[in-house]
Amino acid sequence: MESMSDLQEEGKNAINAPLLHTSPELLPEDTLLEENAERTILDPTSREDLNFKDLQKVLIDWINSELEEDRIIVKDLEEDLYDGQVLQKLFEKLSGYKLNVAEVTQSEIGQKQKLQTVLEAVNGVLRPLDWNTEWSVDSIHSKNLVSIVYLLLALAIYYAAPIRLPEHVSVQVIVVKKKEGILQTAHVTKQLTSTTTEMMIGRSERDAFDTLLDHAPDKLNVVKTSLITFVNKHLNKLNLEVTELETQFADGVYLVLLMGLLENYFVPLYNFYLTPENFEQKVHNVAFAFELMQDGGLQKPKARPEDVVNLNLKSTLRVLYNLFTNYKNSE
Repeated sequence: MESMSDLQEEGKNAINAPLLHTSPELLPEDTLLEENAERTILDPTSREDLNFKDLQKVLIDWINSELEEDRIIVKDLEEDLYDGQVLQKLFEKLSGYKLNVAEVTQSEIGQKQKLQTVLEAVNGVLRPLDWNTEWSVDSIHSKNLVSIVYLLLALAIYYAAPIRLPEHVSVQVIVVKKKEGILQTAHVTKQLTSTTTEMMIGRSERDAFDTLLDHAPDKLNVVKTSLITFVNKHLNKLNLEVTELETQFADGVYLVLLMGLLENYFVPLYNFYLTPENFEQKVHNVAFAFELMQDGGLQKPKARPEDVVNLNLKSTLRVLYNLFTNYKNSE
């Protein structure tokens, strides 16, 4: 309950409001802030910006194609994503993880708890890349379109969505802050997308394998043959044999065993899943193999464990080629 003096104070502020230089774009609810609280509002001119509208359409189409099997259809990012339901389904589809959340939540508390779980999972995935998180439970739940778009862009870029994002999209936002009872406003430009190349660098720079796959597919078989010969030279010691690079490393088991053979140690079976049953266990295995590689002095692989598990040939080749160049002379 607000005290009488608080109400009088608000009344006085309301009377003085026109003197506080607030922007004409602000709605009354945007100005009801606690002391030192801050709110970011999308400038109406940016809302109508064609590039920004194009970006939203690309993201909506992408979500709908990802969630087609769930019979989910998104029409409006603000209205359809704020309660965490669609975000949960999208993250689960992209990552392969199942989040422990209630299915449908009508209450605000329930929705915010769901958002909290989803955002913690997203932030956990992005953390190693030092991604600036331009979103929060409150900003998403209050239907802040810029926050929602930033979050979707991070997921689309990280999970290499098969979409073409419009380049150089930026929007104007109005930052409203209450300091000593007075509202202060500032216009800030927020860059949402840069160039396609810069956006993808967040994941992996182009390297010899990009060139090889794009321009010399005939040489690819030569590389594959060399890598198969190399891995089998070592895996044969355990009576194991690889015939297909694309699939046989996807569950991480051979990668872990190969690292043990190359570094001459026995990997305890409790460190990894010898017969992984789901996506998470396979990712655990590949991530564990990556740790063993770094322990052996190799650079952190450019690929992500999820890419190897998802049968991404380029990622698997990169990892194996790195081992090949470091251990090709070991017996």
